[in-house]
Amino acid sequence: QLQLVESGGGLVQAGDSLRLSCAASIGAIRTYVMGWFRQAPGKEREFVAHIDWIGSDTRYADFVKGRFTISRDNDKNTMWLQMKSLKPEDTAIYYCAAKRGYASHKIDDYAYWGQGTQVTVSS
Repeated sequence: QLQLVESGGGLVQAGDSLRLSCAASIGAIRTYVMGWFRQAPGKEREFVAHIDWIGSDTRYADFVKGRFTISRDNDKNTMWLQMKSLKPEDTAIYYCAAKRGYASHKIDDYAYWGQGTQVTVSS
């Protein structure tokens, strides 16, 4: 059983940075692949990034490469998403998620989800 809680969202201007956190309030993340997803108004939820359970392998959606960095600290039971050079099109609710086994970008592969944190980027 794993319960995830995101934090760190907010309202920023284009070009600003934000760091999102995902902490486990119940359970331990160390044996899970962790991912970030986002959902903009009127759009489907989409993959942003994932990281393997060790933290040695990461993957990103093309639209965030070079701007976002995913990381984790299993001892702190926390994962982060550092976002730089934010754009208005990054506005969305950002969700963290966890799965066992192999890393995946597919939403349906993830069993555990947080409640989401809103990121709004003004132009």
